[in-house]
Amino acid sequence: MTKFWSFLLQLLFPFSLLAQTFRPPAAPLITIDPYTSVWSFGDELNGSITKHWTGKPHPMDGLIRVDGKTYRFMGAPTPTMKTILPTAKQAAYTARFTTVKPDPNWWYKEGYNISTWKQAPAPFGTHDRNDAMLKGGTEFQNEVWYRREFTLTAADFEKATLNIFHDDDVAVYINGVPAYDCAPCFTGDYEFKPISASARKALKKGKNILAAYCKNGAGPGYIDIGLADEIAPKGDDVIQAAKQTGLEMTATQTIYNFEAGPIQLKAKFVAPLILKDLHMVSRPVNYVVYELISTDGKMHQVEILNSVSGLWAVNDASQQVAGKSETQNGLLMLSMGNTEQKLLGRKGDDVRIDWGNAYLAVAAAKVKGSAMGTPEEIIKSFSKSGSVNANQTTAAHADAKSMAVVLADKVGAQSLSMHVMLGYDDGYSVQYFGKNLRPWWNKDGKNTVQNELKNAEADFAKIIKECEATDEMIYQDALKAGGKQYAELCVLAYRQAISAHKLVADPSGAPLFLSKENFSNGSIGTVDITYPSAPLFLLYNPTLLKGMMEPIFYYSESGKWTKPFAAHDVGTYPLANGQTYGEDMPVEESGNMLTLTYAVCKAENNIDFAKKHWKVLTTWANYLKKEGFDPANQLCTDDFAGHLARNANLSIKAIMGLASYAKMAEQLGDTKEASEVNALVKEFVQKWMQLADSGDHYALTFDNKNSWSQKYNLVWDELLKLNVFPKTVAEKEIKYYLTKQKPFGLPLDSRKTYTKSDWIIWTATLATNQQDFEALVKPVYKYAMETPDRIPLSDWHETVNGKSVGFRARSVVGGYWMKVLGEKWK
Repeated sequence: MTKFWSFLLQLLFPFSLLAQTFRPPAAPLITIDPYTSVWSFGDELNGSITKHWTGKPHPMDGLIRVDGKTYRFMGAPTPTMKTILPTAKQAAYTARFTTVKPDPNWWYKEGYNISTWKQAPAPFGTHDRNDAMLKGGTEFQNEVWYRREFTLTAADFEKATLNIFHDDDVAVYINGVPAYDCAPCFTGDYEFKPISASARKALKKGKNILAAYCKNGAGPGYIDIGLADEIAPKGDDVIQAAKQTGLEMTATQTIYNFEAGPIQLKAKFVAPLILKDLHMVSRPVNYVVYELISTDGKMHQVEILNSVSGLWAVNDASQQVAGKSETQNGLLMLSMGNTEQKLLGRKGDDVRIDWGNAYLAVAAAKVKGSAMGTPEEIIKSFSKSGSVNANQTTAAHADAKSMAVVLADKVGAQSLSMHVMLGYDDGYSVQYFGKNLRPWWNKDGKNTVQNELKNAEADFAKIIKECEATDEMIYQDALKAGGKQYAELCVLAYRQAISAHKLVADPSGAPLFLSKENFSNGSIGTVDITYPSAPLFLLYNPTLLKGMMEPIFYYSESGKWTKPFAAHDVGTYPLANGQTYGEDMPVEESGNMLTLTYAVCKAENNIDFAKKHWKVLTTWANYLKKEGFDPANQLCTDDFAGHLARNANLSIKAIMGLASYAKMAEQLGDTKEASEVNALVKEFVQKWMQLADSGDHYALTFDNKNSWSQKYNLVWDELLKLNVFPKTVAEKEIKYYLTKQKPFGLPLDSRKTYTKSDWIIWTATLATNQQDFEALVKPVYKYAMETPDRIPLSDWHETVNGKSVGFRARSVVGGYWMKVLGEKWK
């Protein structure tokens, strides 16, 4: 029967990925929008707690009970963290510190003379620390070294662990032994981090020294460290782990296989992100589907527990949640929300929603029990009886309250399927130039989440089929365009790219698809986030791309933005009330908007979108005519290594924007403008080839021949049939790039070894043969499968070691579809 089941699955999912070769850095489980986004950060679903994309705990527990024996298949038991050494947040302390570089080989060791170091209260942070965390602490600028002495009455710890908040790079030592090193990286809050085994052994009764170095690269800096002992569950609290036998992923589904005694369990996490259907993109409901079969042919009593933590509905564990249980339309619906509902009251990057309500729903006829209570109580009750019935209606801290349902049935040789639904009702999603906007699924305010859950249940079978059709389309399109590894990268990126947006209706009822700039600065509607993500949406629903661009158009056309170039963003998520980024990107964003407008017109096969916004497009084009070809020292999207003047790739962007503008002018009947701009573009191209020429390649900047960079903006020349650069330009660049690759990808330019994976795919699309394309994509695939950073896919990584440099869970991975777009548009 097991072989038959395996064979059947292969028939159903010929396009799914094999567990033996596919290891995502993190697996998407629930992906609704930038706030409701839950992931598994490791190889095994039951190997760690599930987390929000930011890395904060968003626990979802799954247990299966077979003939009275309980197994865990999702989440991990929460250990007790007993404080050994408090952080400054837990208790005030002082430490010795210096901002003058000490002896690199001795400063952290016992006996090193620190008499010249100052003593001051922790934590240590930079002046621009923009929250209350530094209150009472000590400022530093770029680097700080500090030492803290403490005394232990005993050192027989179970698993000593750091409790650390570091921003950015850090190196920690315990009694002179390296304990923890993380560079480049940072945390957004206090997190428990493992320390080396040798550092654990170095802890001793009596006097100890904790030493740390922190380097702040950009933005606010912060360092504070304590120690905790991780106490694992024991005795009756220990639940055996189900054996995970496989992980598969499709565009809309993450699928785990387990063995739990004589039962084979398949847990499928389904996000119906079907791009052609705006309502499905917006509906705030995902499914968790459980498929079971007996491996010994006998009948077995099976119960499945699915629980969700109150942390889903708050920003942090100090906030309180209250729950509710209701039955409507044959559904049992449990919900939890913050007891203090401050609608749209929190903005920023590394934050979670703390208004609205999280939902767990299931067909009432399938329910054996439901509960709201502490996670420990719920799990103990289930493990002992196979049911739960505790319902605590009082408010509790979010991490001490969960909601849970138990499904039950007898399972034999015939496959059995059960499912639950997980959702979130945010009430209002964003504020748009002073007006609070509802989500698209409830744009008129007449719908309810209860109705959406009812419809999601009624349409379950149909939606699963649509998801499977979408999965096959996405995989086959990418496979045909770029090969197996490329197709798997697209599958990995699909849900991440879409769910980093929120779909709402503007005051006129038109769709706005607003991105959040995840883990970079939290901006909303960022143009240089829209630009790289565009290929996915140009392919499968240009309406969504227009929904990304309309806020920038409105910002200028309303007179709220008065500069002669396009804005960078329209605010900080979820408040879209005007640009909050501190610096403009004049050439970058204007070139992006002009090029994307023409791309939308090509995708829709009409010029209406350009006609609607022609006045402001002309303003931006006029700016590029004057300032675009040889850009002044200014910010661009690739500013990681610093600002540049005379940026050759940025110049290409301006040329692509103007060439696109000329095409649109011609189609709108303004032949005079089209002719004049085409002549200017031709002149720019000739100058560009002279100024950037470095023999066997083209330079990073016009004034530095001993440099190079990826000229990914050139990809539009072929895609949009602009045909302004000779094909030899791209051919020369590709040939040169192939000599510059590192194990994990092609560096962004000659200044550093890090890269952006979205731009590599654009660059690879310039290749005229499949062999060169795959040669450039292969190291990106290696990065995605082998990176040591177990986080949602980062688009900014080191090519020498595969480590994330920054960013995660961003929508820019929609740019991976550039090759598919190119093939479709041929």
